[in-house]
Amino acid sequence: MLLLVPLVYLVLALASIQGGALAVEGAARQAARVAVQAGDRESAEAAVERAVQVALADYGVDADGASVTVDCQSADCDAPGSRIRVSVQASVALPLVPDVLSLDRVGSVPLEASATQTVSRFAAVEP
Repeated sequence: MLLLVPLVYLVLALASIQGGALAVEGAARQAARVAVQAGDRESAEAAVERAVQVALADYGVDADGASVTVDCQSADCDAPGSRIRVSVQASVALPLVPDVLSLDRVGSVPLEASATQTVSRFAAVEP
């Protein structure tokens, strides 16, 4: 019985971390897909933010604390064949950690994932 409580907590903590890892990875992958399909830089950034918000919310991860970075291989991100890399960073809180005395910061695990997609060579290029 003495070992059962820490073992159950370990299982809960690992499940929480695994769920967060899947959330961050899925958000990065979906955001990269959305970024290569957007027409211009401004609409791409807005679409990436929405995609990350939705993907993280699906897994119950706080999307407000997440940060997103979009990098382009070339100066023109919309050019066919250019690669776009999206990195998503978020923190996942461990279960049963109280918010008292800022323990929620100590009791969280930072996670990061990135995904790279290539703009289709058949993408429309405007003169």
